[in-house]
Amino acid sequence: MPQEILRRVLTAPVYDVADETPLELAPLISKRVQNKIWLKREDLQSVFSFKLRGAYNCMIHLTDEQKAAGVIAASAGNHAQGVALSAAKLGMKATIVMPKTTPPIKVDAVKRLGGKVILEGDSYDEASAFAKKMVEKEQLTFIHPYDDLNVIAGQGTIALEMLRQQNKPFDVIFVAVGGGGLISGIAAVMKQVFPQTRIIGVEPEDAACMTEALKAGSRVVLDQVGIFADGVAVAQVGEIPFRIAQTCVDEMVTVKTDQICAAVKDIFEDTRAIAEPAGALALAGMKAFVEKYNVSGMEMACIVSGANMNFDRLRHISERTELGEKREAIFAVTIDERPGSFKQFCELLGKRRAITEFNYRYSNNEKAVVFVGIRTEGGGAEKQAILSALEEKEYPVQDMTDNEMAKLHLRFMVGGQA
Repeated sequence: MPQEILRRVLTAPVYDVADETPLELAPLISKRVQNKIWLKREDLQSVFSFKLRGAYNCMIHLTDEQKAAGVIAASAGNHAQGVALSAAKLGMKATIVMPKTTPPIKVDAVKRLGGKVILEGDSYDEASAFAKKMVEKEQLTFIHPYDDLNVIAGQGTIALEMLRQQNKPFDVIFVAVGGGGLISGIAAVMKQVFPQTRIIGVEPEDAACMTEALKAGSRVVLDQVGIFADGVAVAQVGEIPFRIAQTCVDEMVTVKTDQICAAVKDIFEDTRAIAEPAGALALAGMKAFVEKYNVSGMEMACIVSGANMNFDRLRHISERTELGEKREAIFAVTIDERPGSFKQFCELLGKRRAITEFNYRYSNNEKAVVFVGIRTEGGGAEKQAILSALEEKEYPVQDMTDNEMAKLHLRFMVGGQA
C-alpha cells in the first residue's frame, strides 16, 4: 500500500489550492533541547491547516455526476475548511456536519468559504454518523477526513516538499495523529525514500486511539475522547491509516495538556505564530521524546499542522504553560487558623520564591485550607524540596501539580482567584 500512496502523491494536483509551505529552523527550541529542530509550517496555508491538501485531492478525482450532486463531510474544523475551499474551487456544493463543541472560529471560517454547516453531536464520531445518514438521504458523496487513499496521498505531498527542502534525511519526524491520515501519508512516502528516518506519532493522553490500536494489533474504539486538542479528538483511527502505521510508524508518544500548552508557547517564541493545540502536538511529542531518551545532536522535524485557535483559549493555555514547562508547582496545604500562621507559611517557602497563585478557604476555627502555586526553576527536584520542607514542619499537604481536576477546576473554586 505505501507504493500506491507514493504513486498517488506524485500525481496529486494539490497546488491548485495549496501552497508549498516553508521548512523553518526553530533556533530557540533547538538550543533548549540540544537538537536541531525544524518546523514544517502547514499553519501558513490559506485555511491555516494542511487539511485542504487531502480534501482537494479526493474531490478532484470524483466523477462528473458526483461533483454535480455535491459532497458532505464531517469535521471538527480543519477538514471542513479544506472541503469548503475545494468545493468553491471546483464549483460544487458542500455540506459540513460539525460537532457542537467545534470552536466558533472554525465554524465561521467554513461559512465564509461557502459551506453549509450543520452542528450535530458532541464529538467527531457522532457528527460523522449523522453525515453518513445524509449521504443516502440526499445522494451526496462523503469526503472522509482520513480513511481514503486520495486524502492520504494529498497529505503525503507534505513529505515530498520536505524531501525537496532538506538535502539529507531527518533522524526523526514527529506528526500529530487524530484519525491517521497525515501520519500515514508522510510515513508512506518517507519510508520509501529514507527508511532510516524514524516516524513518530504524537497523541494527547486522553485521545490516544492510534497508540491503543497499535498496542492491541487492531483498531479500538476509545470509550471517551478528550477535546482540548479538538483537531485530533477521534475515538477510532481509520482502517487504511492503521494498516500503513503498522508497517511505517516507528513509535507513538502521548502528551499531557500542559505539555501541549507549553509547545504552543515554544512555537510562538520562535515564529510569533500561535498554533492551535493539535498544531503544536508534534512539537510537544518531540520534547517528551528528547526528555525520555536524553538524545542530542539530532535533526528532527515537527509538523505544525494548524493554527485555527479561538483567541479566548489563550488565557487558559498561558496558565497551563508554566505547568507544562515544570516551572510551577501546586499544593493544597492546611494551616492553622490564627494570626501569623500565613506569614510563617510564606517564610517557610523562602523569600526568593514567587507565589503565582494563592486561594484561601476558611475551614473552621482551628484550620484553613490554602491552595498555592509556586514558581519553580529547578523542575521536579525543587518541587520535591518544597514538599519535603512542608512535611518536615508537619503541614498537611497534597501535591496537586499533576492533578487534572485541580488544574481545571479547583484553583478557581477554593475561595476564587487571588
